[in-house]
Amino acid sequence: MPFWSRANKHAGLNRPFPPSKRLELLGERKITGDNEQTVAVMRDLFDKNDDLSTRTIDILGHYQASVLYLSNFVDNARLHQDVLKPLMETNTSSLAVKRANVIQFILKQVLSYGEAYVETSLNKIGEALFRGNTILLIQDLKEAIVVSTRSVDHRTPSQPETEQAIRGARDGFIESIGVNMSLIRYRLQTPDLRMESMELGRLTKTKVAVCYIEGLVDPDVVRRVRERLKKIDIDSVLDAGTLEQFIEDNHWSPFPQIQNSERPDKSCAALLEGRVVILTDGTPFALIAPTTFTQFYQVMDDYTERWIMGSLVRGVRLVSLFFSLVFPSLYVAVISFNPELIPTKFAVAVAGGRAGVPFPAVIEVLIMEISMEVLREATLRLPQQVGGALSIVGVLVVGQAAVSAGFVSPITVVVVALTTIGSFATPAYNAAIALRILRFALILLAGTFGLYGIVIGMILIFNHMLALRSFGVPFWSPYAPFKGQGMKDAPIRAPLWSLYLRPKELSPQNDRRISEETVAYAKSPPNRQRRTIISGPRKGGQ
Repeated sequence: MPFWSRANKHAGLNRPFPPSKRLELLGERKITGDNEQTVAVMRDLFDKNDDLSTRTIDILGHYQASVLYLSNFVDNARLHQDVLKPLMETNTSSLAVKRANVIQFILKQVLSYGEAYVETSLNKIGEALFRGNTILLIQDLKEAIVVSTRSVDHRTPSQPETEQAIRGARDGFIESIGVNMSLIRYRLQTPDLRMESMELGRLTKTKVAVCYIEGLVDPDVVRRVRERLKKIDIDSVLDAGTLEQFIEDNHWSPFPQIQNSERPDKSCAALLEGRVVILTDGTPFALIAPTTFTQFYQVMDDYTERWIMGSLVRGVRLVSLFFSLVFPSLYVAVISFNPELIPTKFAVAVAGGRAGVPFPAVIEVLIMEISMEVLREATLRLPQQVGGALSIVGVLVVGQAAVSAGFVSPITVVVVALTTIGSFATPAYNAAIALRILRFALILLAGTFGLYGIVIGMILIFNHMLALRSFGVPFWSPYAPFKGQGMKDAPIRAPLWSLYLRPKELSPQNDRRISEETVAYAKSPPNRQRRTIISGPRKGGQ
């Protein structure tokens, strides 16, 4: 009878212990050297798991051994070619190995594939099996060899779907954390790059990596990130969004205080500014902290293009952001409370379009906004081949039908359509959702108090943003507290040579990223030597 069955009987329980509890009961129990007993313990631990494979072989010519692995979780080809085949081969040197030295001989001269190490605890062996490793047990030896043979199918890095770039890199993160770490190391080939790994989730054992550049990042930020992650004790971590909800500063704010990105180049740029990047196994998104509001309307194309073009596009993006937040509520306030602000000719056209509409302006706008949100959500959830057609047909047919039926006026359809287009110009999807939530609140305030309601709502929004912090960094920086150097990369994108300092709000240990000589050269480049044109002698000796 297995020892946990005896413990189950002693505890008076009618149901067997689950595998996770059995691992805890194994505790510090050691391997006894009896392979049959150890295999029986592992089989009972993996009860009702048909993918646990066990095999008894003779290794090095005359030693009996047992091999345990999960057949669907390992690279079977390499397991048989690089692990089992070398072990089962016999030569003169292997026959002369004594039993006491057989493990060291296998580690140093036989196994050439992957990571291999020695374990003596049954608990550690069980955990290694759950992770997809192969266990080698040698009869009469109280040690086992753990060989890393885990294999998980994953897609190759492809262009990010949520963050399109015109001139930037075309590779994006995937679900494998190992590949994601290599994509960052490919761009930051420096010994100062640190990647600290930990496991989170009692059942999932998800690998999480905290990436930062030592000597550049503020140590307090790294300490806060590490402490908040270590305090997470939950059953499963299946996505980076789970970690984001546990480590953010304000759980009740509509604004995200941690940025997520699917782009390795953007993550590396954040590391070079003095931020921390968190990678999670099983998800193609990285978390970037600390985060300020300016990051949500900045894209990599701003820096790959010349500064004039980057500033112009960023200005358009900022106008669209403000437009999508305020325009519907401003329309409701002017129509309902202050129609005298509308020019006379335009007011006549608006009044003619609203003739026969049975609802007030606030209800009219809310109906259209809710309809657009339903269409937007339906477009996201439908298959890609159908979703595009639904968005076009939905906007055209539903909008025209609503106008023809007299539910809404044509000007309302135009306002809501322009607002929706403006919201699409926001690069960060989670920030766009926050603006959509606040847009409804402003519409209600405008329908109740008019322009005063909009002013009150904007004051509350700005006060909330001023109070937000992301790992101790003000969310509204560099606007408040005001940072002159930071303003060069906030409403506009100044020339790269003028961005010679890292963001001061991050308190980097090394704040300079461009040398003084390079800045001086960029400001006043030396005059190029002009080509001298030598003409021949003129006619007549002149």
